[in-house]
Amino acid sequence: MTDTAPPNLLLSTDSRLVIIDVQDRLLAAIDGADAVVSNCVKLVTAANRLGVPVAATEQNPTGIGPTTSVLAALIPHTFGKSHFSAARQADFLAWAAAGGTILLAGTEAHVCVLQTALELKALGLRVAVIIDAVGSRTEASKQAALDRLRFHSVELVTVEMVLFEWLERYDRPEFKELLRLIK
Repeated sequence: MTDTAPPNLLLSTDSRLVIIDVQDRLLAAIDGADAVVSNCVKLVTAANRLGVPVAATEQNPTGIGPTTSVLAALIPHTFGKSHFSAARQADFLAWAAAGGTILLAGTEAHVCVLQTALELKALGLRVAVIIDAVGSRTEASKQAALDRLRFHSVELVTVEMVLFEWLERYDRPEFKELLRLIK
């Protein structure tokens, strides 16, 4: 048995986390917004603890406002955008393409998350969408987005899948601390 993880697992050493458009004015209309924000906080907290690069995007920040404060305080870099797909923003694309699997969370699943995921995948990047950390105004729109992402072979994962794959082992010093995020 080897101690090397298979290439299809999500590794903390080969991931980048993107929180898409979790802005207060958008959140007001999102079905299950509290759960989306809570799960995004868990992801960002774990990413920061494990050294995973994290960034946020903001759709029209001058008109819609910034990333919600509980997340903004934890995220070191934010990319403003005018396109729905963050992949159309040169600065974001350079950051995303710098290496690793791109993990997407945020809003709206059927607009900005979907378009970003499909464009990054078309560019040859490995992309995973964290299904319990994305939201839309309606459950039907979220489900349609997830169905379409699955059809286009974008990986669909959960917060717990990401955290346990990033951790890899129970005897890491960060394990107990990050386990508290799940419980």
